[in-house]
Amino acid sequence: MNEVYITAAGTFLPNKPVSNDEMEDFLGRIGGKDSRIKERILKQNGIKTRYYALDKSQETTHSNALLAVNAVKNALKKSNLRSAEVALLCTGTTQGDLPIPGFASMVHAGLDFNRCEVASFQSVCASGIMALKSAFSQIKSEEKQNAICVGSELSSRMFKASRFEAQGVETLPFDAEFLRWMLSDGAGAFVLQNKGNHEGISLRIDWIDLKSYANEFPVCMFTGKTDNKNEEEKTWLDYSSYEEASKAGAINLKQDTRLLEKVIKTGVAHYFELIDQGKINASQIDWLCCHYSSEVFKDSIKELMEKGGGAIAEEKWFSNLTSKGNTGAASIFIMLEELMYSGKLNTGDTILCMVPESGRFITSYMRLTVIGNTKLKTRAYPLREIEPPELIIDKSETSEWLIRNLAQVWIDFETALLKVPIVAKIHDGKLSVADYKLLLIDLRQQVIDGSQWISRAASNIDIDLFDLRSAFIKHTATEHKDYQMLERNFEALGEKLETIRSGEKNIGTVALTSFMFQQASKANPIDLLGAMFIIEGIGKRLAGFWGEMMQDQLKLKNSQVSFFTYHGTADENHFHNLEEALNHPKMNKDIAKAIVKTAKTTAKLYKMQLEELGNY
Repeated sequence: MNEVYITAAGTFLPNKPVSNDEMEDFLGRIGGKDSRIKERILKQNGIKTRYYALDKSQETTHSNALLAVNAVKNALKKSNLRSAEVALLCTGTTQGDLPIPGFASMVHAGLDFNRCEVASFQSVCASGIMALKSAFSQIKSEEKQNAICVGSELSSRMFKASRFEAQGVETLPFDAEFLRWMLSDGAGAFVLQNKGNHEGISLRIDWIDLKSYANEFPVCMFTGKTDNKNEEEKTWLDYSSYEEASKAGAINLKQDTRLLEKVIKTGVAHYFELIDQGKINASQIDWLCCHYSSEVFKDSIKELMEKGGGAIAEEKWFSNLTSKGNTGAASIFIMLEELMYSGKLNTGDTILCMVPESGRFITSYMRLTVIGNTKLKTRAYPLREIEPPELIIDKSETSEWLIRNLAQVWIDFETALLKVPIVAKIHDGKLSVADYKLLLIDLRQQVIDGSQWISRAASNIDIDLFDLRSAFIKHTATEHKDYQMLERNFEALGEKLETIRSGEKNIGTVALTSFMFQQASKANPIDLLGAMFIIEGIGKRLAGFWGEMMQDQLKLKNSQVSFFTYHGTADENHFHNLEEALNHPKMNKDIAKAIVKTAKTTAKLYKMQLEELGNY
């Protein structure tokens, strides 16, 4: 069976951190009064800051699905998995934005994934582990090669003062107000794959063990009814109207705090069961990521572990509860993401994760092993000031307008490129050899068409514009050399030429080359000078810069990266040819406008080509 690895993790915590003093500014004051028990609860739970997807007007700033979407995007930025390749999306949350449909469907809708399998898990804190177990099992059994798992929570909107005031109450019972100062918002996501990272670390999932004790205990944390005493009591859907259910307090989120001690004991009992089964050896645990909602509960867990002979030393415990808050199903994702990229892990370290749930008593454990090179350091490269490639053409009203507008097109283009995943990886020092090979494969399919559309354009230029036709033909020869250089670079990486020669155009390349051929087929397609400005500008301003960064971080030989480094100098000469063409005496404002529009279109499509690497 396959091994399963967490190869990347990402989080999203909305807005700015909220201090204890600011909490009621966001949640609101019931009846305009400060809470009387807030300080006592905060002193016990130890949380100093948390995040809310609310503003100070109690308006929601992000949906729960959007929190999850952003966490997934942040995880994929650190991964070699492309969104088009995702096979499975598993989500866990306490409460989605809509009762129907499932949360995973809403998250999928916000992502640029292709069709994939989805699975929604709704519980409380354990729903994130449920999502992980589902993905783990499918990859382990070789049904899938990869998956995205995300845990996300947006609890703050359930605690807005306006909700309670609408029920006609000025003070809340303890079981309802307790959670108001305990829960907050956020999302975390993991990329799961059947192979570990080539560079850097991965977390191998050794096993996941989850148990429900709902048959033994009453409901502890709940919404949808007024108390947990009567199993047959009507739920919020059984009231004559939603308004009646709300006024009765049936939609309030509550917790029976008297049962929490039993949750802790049950969770630790499960821990000792796993020790007895040989799954856990306390002396071999290097890190314990324990999800607890309060520092008080941490002390209780430690005490029970020590009494049973399974103590884990204080220095091995890892938590970010005090700074990130209690984000329920997302907590273990947010915790592990911070640990994974903290620089604290060593190859071979064993991480034990403990996630109890007080909904109706679920306990879950997961063991991870750190693999890969923990000493690998990435370094970000400085961003250069964005400026357009300099155009030197004869001064006139038309040329000044043209230069000014082409400059703005370029600035918008280069600014947008910095957000493209492959470009961001280059600048962040996180590019992998696999990423680089894919870039070569996809660029080759576009470059090989370059000489053809330029030749077609030249053949459609009238004889009285012969010098313009000559400018196009000069570009044809350089484009022919470019694709051959790409092939030699790919072969120098130890790959077969057939692999790059048989590659397909990605959907962005299809759009770009289709547009070029369409324009080239028109009579006198002088507007394609705008396309040349973008493409030759990439060579003059960006190719060499990218090549130096890629060569440095991947330790490439000159023969493996020459396509990029060559263009840094060669395209200076190519640009002179473009300048000569733009100096044509028949240049007028209408032609200049067409050149700018084609430049703008080419920039959009070139960016799309880089965004869609591997999406065929």
